Amino acid sequence: MAKDNSKNNNIILIGFMGSGKTSIGLKLSYKLQLAVEDTDKIIEARENTTISEIFAAKGEGYFRKLELEVLYEIKNSSGRKIYSLGGGTPVQLQNQSIICKCGTVIYLRAKPETIYDRLKGDTTRPLLQCDDPLAKIRDLISKRSPAYERCADLIVDVDELEQSEIVDAIVNYINGENCNEDTCN
Repeated sequence: MAKDNSKNNNIILIGFMGSGKTSIGLKLSYKLQLAVEDTDKIIEARENTTISEIFAAKGEGYFRKLELEVLYEIKNSSGRKIYSLGGGTPVQLQNQSIICKCGTVIYLRAKPETIYDRLKGDTTRPLLQCDDPLAKIRDLISKRSPAYERCADLIVDVDELEQSEIVDAIVNYINGENCNEDTCN
C-alpha cells in the first residue's frame, strides 16, 4: 500500500477512557524512542486548570474549541511524536478528518466489562460517578465506537492482551509487518 503523504509521521492513540492509551503511549515511547504527549494534558497546561474545571467554568464548547486547536497543531507539526487523544475527541465530526491527517491512528478497543474492571475504583472519572457505571460505559462505547473505527488505521483489541503484545502489534503495523490476527484487525 502506498504511503498517504497527506498524513504526517505521528502515532495517534484513540479509544475509550481506560483502554490503555496513556500506558501504551508510554511503553511505545520507550520502545520507539519518541516523545509522547496527551492532548488533555496539553490543554490543562495551557489553561492552567483541569479538564473538569474547564467544563464547569467555560463549558464543553470552549473545551472542544481548545481540543480542535491542538489537533490542528498536531496535523501541522513536523517531526514525529506519539499522541494520546481524549476519549471524546474522535466523536466530534469536525475532528475526524483532522485526526486522520495527524498520523497513523491506532484504536485501542476494549469491551465495556474490561473498562469497568479497570476503572471501577477510580473516583476521578466524573462519567463513572453514577448508579450504574457499567451501563453508562456500555452506552458511551456503543455511541463512540463508529467514530473510533472511522478514524482508525489499525484496531487493536486489548482485552486479552498484555501491554507488551499491544505494543508489539502497533510497532509491527508501523513497520509494515503483518499483525497477528489475534491482536489486531
